[in-house]
Amino acid sequence: MIKEIILIAVVVFFAMNMGASGIAPSFAGIYGGRMIKKKKALLLFPIFVIIGAILMGRNVALTLGKSLLPAGVISFDAALIILASAALSLFLANILKIPQSTSQVTVGAAVGAGLYFKQLNLDTLCLKILPMWIVLPLASYLLTFLLYRKIYPPEHDNLHIYQKIFANKKKMRWSALIASCYVAFAIGTNNVANAVGPLYGAGILGINTGLILIAPLFGIGAWLMGKGTLETVGREIVPLGPVSGTLVSFVTATLLIFASSLGIPQSLVQLNLASIFSISCVKNGHRYTLDQHLTRKTFLVWALTPLISIGVSYLLLSLFLRK
Repeated sequence: MIKEIILIAVVVFFAMNMGASGIAPSFAGIYGGRMIKKKKALLLFPIFVIIGAILMGRNVALTLGKSLLPAGVISFDAALIILASAALSLFLANILKIPQSTSQVTVGAAVGAGLYFKQLNLDTLCLKILPMWIVLPLASYLLTFLLYRKIYPPEHDNLHIYQKIFANKKKMRWSALIASCYVAFAIGTNNVANAVGPLYGAGILGINTGLILIAPLFGIGAWLMGKGTLETVGREIVPLGPVSGTLVSFVTATLLIFASSLGIPQSLVQLNLASIFSISCVKNGHRYTLDQHLTRKTFLVWALTPLISIGVSYLLLSLFLRK
């Protein structure tokens, strides 16, 4: 009974931290453009996360529950330790107010378990997951850079776009709002599975039941812990206007949904920040963007957190389980 209570607490804690980390890439653009208040963003976020999880969350849960680690490897205790390791790693990033990839910390914790049990599926990790972790953030950066260069700064060649679309504040506001909700939907298709996958692999919860139960916790976490990351991404890296904010949202959400359709646990946070860094490079230049303390801090946390997750998972398994 005690283990069950601890597992529930860990799952709630992890899901809430995912919500805290996920609110920023969903609504940072429209919030940075001062087109929505924090309270409205925090209300809309969980609604679309739940919809995305129910409609498209299954594929990633299958990858994390049955593909990355062979069937039967994840026991009740192993699932508890995997989720606890991922939650602690993500909590560290949230304390530092750096939005971190829930997918990477979950995969890192699962890899730690695979190394401990010596039953890691390297084909899934090295041929399926890791290549997409490199390709998709680069695609986010390049797509945003190419598209934003077409519309910024306003010139004679693109002036008609501003006159027809961007000059209409009502249309622009609605476009930005739709884009933000689209990102929240994309999070539901991918990131909710980070908590569901290990539970499914251990036979604790079915996929559909897990998605329905865990998705609402994202909203609670966003409300309690996500305000700092929303401020960091929306207004401190580069102040986003309505045009750039909408572009960032559509590019990153589309790429994440693509990853979800393939069953890839993918970092929306990194897709989003790659896109925002691209906006900053167009506006301020590459050197200015890369020289920012926040940029360097973000890359450092990105690199260290998955490794910490692997190490914590392996250590906890070594301490509490016997092979």
